[in-house]
Amino acid sequence: MEVKELMLRLSAAVGVSGREAAAVELAARELAKLGEVRTDSLGSLICTVKPARPGKKHFMLDAHVDEIGMIVTCIEENGFLRVAPCGGFDRKLLLASQVEVHAEEGVLPGVICSIPPHLQSGEKPNPKVDEIFIDIGYDKKEAERRTAPGDMVTFHARCREMAGGYITGKALDNRSGCAAVMRAAELLAGEELDCGLSVTLTTREEINAAGAAAASFSVNPTHAITVDVSFAHTPDAKKEKCGELGKGPMIGFSPILSHEMSRTLVETAKERQIPWQVEVMGGETGTNADAIVPVRGGIRTGVVSVPQAYMHTPVEKIDPADVENTARLLAEYVKKEAAAHAEEN
Repeated sequence: MEVKELMLRLSAAVGVSGREAAAVELAARELAKLGEVRTDSLGSLICTVKPARPGKKHFMLDAHVDEIGMIVTCIEENGFLRVAPCGGFDRKLLLASQVEVHAEEGVLPGVICSIPPHLQSGEKPNPKVDEIFIDIGYDKKEAERRTAPGDMVTFHARCREMAGGYITGKALDNRSGCAAVMRAAELLAGEELDCGLSVTLTTREEINAAGAAAASFSVNPTHAITVDVSFAHTPDAKKEKCGELGKGPMIGFSPILSHEMSRTLVETAKERQIPWQVEVMGGETGTNADAIVPVRGGIRTGVVSVPQAYMHTPVEKIDPADVENTARLLAEYVKKEAAAHAEEN
């Protein structure tokens, strides 16, 4: 797999929380080359790269496949749509944005209404998502014929390359994480490993991480690593709270995570000369890991994050080199741990 090309294709797929089928189908076609694939009752994709072996470690490499979006709640008398959020938005992004309504008949272009500054009096606070209107150009009768409450809405955005080799677009949170675990699976598929290996691309993370909880219960791994994105430094952000684009994967340390796994990930990065950064969290991680850790009798879990600028916007920015290095780190970690277990036995 070529990481940059894979990220562009995954970003283009539509997969709002709870409606991830298109993104899952695209990923399934790639992962089917590496192992048996299936989807569970919540729509998550599970790929068995190396079947679990009794008494052996079983690693689960996880990334959430859903993206933020909106859902139509009602159609107003003038034909405008009202919506509710599916995931967190920066409210400053809403006004005058182009959107796409994913209706039963197809995609309807729309715009979020904005009052011209000439007609405004004083400063207006940024509206909440459920306070905005979406104009799709139809009156009420035609709007009701073409769309309905429950239809999903996404920002109209195209993923593309930037100068310096960067990628920018929608849904790179967390299609970049998906690309990393898929690439790691490819690196490991031909290896003789004394362990089980599964890849999960899970649903609903932006809502409540139910997909990760259900998939990890089904897979029943001994160890799990969640790959997500985290904050990359930009001129308007606090440097001490951010990683840096192009400086490698961010290895998570948190009370909820396995400290042993975090330390071994650092050791692996040093041994294999893979660039890496540290991300320290004082409690929960805000990723699928929080839902995976308590499943069954508890699952040893680590987090590796891809640094990303402009999170939860239509112009998220990623360095594909960080995704490739994340995949390398995951693959080398699994090989190291599998070999260590084999020596112990």
